[in-house]
Amino acid sequence: MFAAERRQLILEMVRANGAVSLRELARVVQTSEVTVRRDVRALEAEGLLDRRHGGAVLPGGFTRESGFPQKSHLATAEKTAIADLAAGLVEEGEAIVVGAGTTTQELARRLARVPGLTVVTNSLLVAQALAHANRVEVVMTGGTLRGSNYALVGSGAEQSLQGLRVSKAFLSGSGLTAERGLSTSNMLSASVDRALVQAAAEVVVLADHSKLGTDTMFQTVPTDVITRLVTDESPAHDDRAATELQALADQGVQIAVAGASGGGAANGSGTPGASGGESVARQQRRDVPLPGPRRQVPGAATGLRSATALSEQNGGTERARVADMRRR
Repeated sequence: MFAAERRQLILEMVRANGAVSLRELARVVQTSEVTVRRDVRALEAEGLLDRRHGGAVLPGGFTRESGFPQKSHLATAEKTAIADLAAGLVEEGEAIVVGAGTTTQELARRLARVPGLTVVTNSLLVAQALAHANRVEVVMTGGTLRGSNYALVGSGAEQSLQGLRVSKAFLSGSGLTAERGLSTSNMLSASVDRALVQAAAEVVVLADHSKLGTDTMFQTVPTDVITRLVTDESPAHDDRAATELQALADQGVQIAVAGASGGGAANGSGTPGASGGESVARQQRRDVPLPGPRRQVPGAATGLRSATALSEQNGGTERARVADMRRR
């Protein structure tokens, strides 16, 4: 197949599905992912599509939202790492809300192991992931089913959330910027997500680095409402993601990076650092406290004496006492 034919077919697939992974494109056009990536880059230069990590989407994400089948094949490794890290933020016995999305679905699979948990959700996929977790209570909202992402939306979903109060809300979306916060391409989904946020004391956004710097049509969560962002390690050449991370951190968003080594302030490796030891916190999974200094036994600084040595000392003392009595 000539390059022009490949690119035409790639373009038709993206237009038909909204988003397609590089792996799927390579399978259909019967070539390598390296070649497909080159074709996608050329089509992006012509303004015919937009590249995303692991795939391609329609240009100008303000109007079109990809369905679940397309989203589920994009950035799967990144979503898994993000879900692993986010699960460490949930404590036993908590009550939380979890919004719709493929990343939150991955989180729900890990929450099935948290005992005493109560999860409120409008996502059928989240509920399905927790259906057989006998130690987790699942509460579903009402509403109208959106088949494209298996989520309940509309006034019924929003009204069922009134008066609810939980500790944390876990949400994903189509884009995240420091200027507007989290956003999505669908008005009904955005409205329900806002209701989920209103019910939570803390808001945790789950977004892989391909969504950083992307702005879509409907704002879901303003930046000043986001407590924490859980994301993945962006490539060293991805300046847009790095810049957006720093801007979010400057506005007070706590940032946890899945797959990064160690903890503390971010510096290098494609993630912006900050002076004064302040800025992006980087974690590999959940923080594990280091063991403290061992408790010292009084007198231990002078060395430990064995039971044999103590016995010999006591025996010597007893012999001296007997000899002294004989002299007397």
